[in-house]
Formats: sequence, C-alpha cells, structure tokens
Amino acid sequence: MAEEEENLRADARANRDRILNVARDALSADPSASLNSIAKTAGVGAGTLYRHFPTREALVLGVYRNEIDALVALAPALLAQHRPLKAFRMWCDRLAKFGSVKHGVADLLRAARSEKDFQETYWPMLDAVRQLIGACETSGEIRPGADAEDFLMLLGFLWQIPPTPEGEARVARLLALVFTGLGAESPPS
Repeated sequence: MAEEEENLRADARANRDRILNVARDALSADPSASLNSIAKTAGVGAGTLYRHFPTREALVLGVYRNEIDALVALAPALLAQHRPLKAFRMWCDRLAKFGSVKHGVADLLRAARSEKDFQETYWPMLDAVRQLIGACETSGEIRPGADAEDFLMLLGFLWQIPPTPEGEARVARLLALVFTGLGAESPPS
C-alpha cells in the first residue's frame, strides 16, 4: 500500500511539474492562454490541472514560485561549474528570460501573490544574489561593496521590458551596463 501511495505521489508530482513547465511556456507566448489548452498540451485532463491549480491565479503563482526555486538552485550549480562572473552573467540571463513569463502576467501575479509568497521567494532570491556577488568579489572579478538587494531591485526593472527582439537587445545592453557598474570586464566577444 505504501508503495502505491508513493507511486501516486510521484505521478502527481510529475503531472504538476509538467503542467508548470507547459504553463510557463504557454504564458510566455500568450498571457491569455486558456487553462484547458495548457492541460491538453501537458497531457493531463482539465480536472488534474484544476486539482493542482484551482484558479488561473494559483497557476500563475505556481509558475512564479517554480521559476524562483529554479533560479535559487541555479546559483550554486553555476558557481560549481563556472568562474564566478560567468556564472553570475548566466544566472542573470536566466532571470531575464523568466521576465518574459512574468511580463505578460505581472498584474495577475501582483494580485495573486500574498505577503507570505513574497517573503518565501524574495529572501531566497536575495541569498542567491549575495552568493553570486560574494563569489565575484572574492575572485576579484567585480569591485567589493555591491549591495545584493540593490542589484535585485535593479534587475526587477528588466521584467518591465516586453519580450520582443528589441526588448531582448535592451535587456542585454542593460545587463552589460549593470556589470560595468560593478567593475566587471566586458565579456569576450
């Protein structure tokens, strides 16, 4: 019986993860994508989607939290594989890509996100940025003294930029400007 429960939980988790991944992509492409189309693309019934996410707001919040969790986990993984500055730049690129999801559903997300949701996502993100900044300062790739909270607040403005080719170019320029301000050398061409 316990093994059956564990398999059921594993299946439920797999369905939830698949729904979140499909929703992330669907909402990036079309913020008004229907929940039924998301369920169909995820290969689950509408009932399964609604069991995990009873409202559109709950689904948007689930995508948001899932992406934040992935970004938080990505920081130490990148630092383990790359020089600190390269890891930091790669992390910021991923954060900017998440902005394309957030851009289309920002109003809905603001309405759905509680203070508890904010606290549970903001502090881990801030810790990830502190870890990246600290590694870059220790390696001498940026000047000491950068404030992680200022940096995170500044990056929040990137999510206001539309996910168009022009917007992506603007994000790249702004990130280059931010890293220059931190004292980082320009990345190799």
